[in-house]
Amino acid sequence: MSLKTKSILVFATALVGTAVMAQTAAPAAAPEPANSLSFNVGVVSDYRFRSVSQTSFKPALQAGVDFAHKSGFYVGAWGSNINWIKDYVGATDGSLEVDLYGGYKGEIAKDFTFDVGVITYQYPNNTADKVLVNANTTEVYGALTFGIVTVKYSQATSNFIANPDSKGSAYVEVAAAFDLGGGFSLTPHVGRQTIPNQLASAGDYTDYSLTLGKDFGNGLSASLAAYTTDAKDSFYKVGTFDNLGKNGASIGVKYTF
Repeated sequence: MSLKTKSILVFATALVGTAVMAQTAAPAAAPEPANSLSFNVGVVSDYRFRSVSQTSFKPALQAGVDFAHKSGFYVGAWGSNINWIKDYVGATDGSLEVDLYGGYKGEIAKDFTFDVGVITYQYPNNTADKVLVNANTTEVYGALTFGIVTVKYSQATSNFIANPDSKGSAYVEVAAAFDLGGGFSLTPHVGRQTIPNQLASAGDYTDYSLTLGKDFGNGLSASLAAYTTDAKDSFYKVGTFDNLGKNGASIGVKYTF
């Protein structure tokens, strides 16, 4: 064997050895966390629930916490100040909403997922039962998402937000989430709320909303939303207060950490 051949063989052996050492030394991929815990805090100029104002068109401070397990199970809590129980129901107390929820998310097929759960809207110390019935409300829900489109159905297992004999109230909604690039998103939404056993179905309405979102990164996001409904004055307007479902817009900022 010539000196040149020996040199080539030594060089090749060194390269192979280096590659093997590099592969051996490379750190293993970090395992997926078994669970995650996140918090959020934000402010909106008008808190709308199903396009109906909950703060009599005033700002709201909001905060929440979410826990999710990699199996798909999740629980969370969220809170906001509100005005409707005192302004529209005439109760003497009830200025806070606390939502407690839990459910399970999973994948049916590629880009096709489901989400089922239960949520309770609690209004601590509310005195709506002195006027109508207690405002606390519990719903079960189910949603299907295919690509950018989500269809969701929610049904009350209790009286619905201080309306007597309203168990079985239902809300069906369809939304789509469009990624506009640059951290911007656009979400059109349509929903239909029905409340049984109300005179002339006065509580039933259809709502539409369009939300422009901006993700600034590092947990900071903002939104601009516009709302319109056909909510009836006879049900959603009281005294000197305007129809809670009137056309409007709101801006919001949220920080998640």
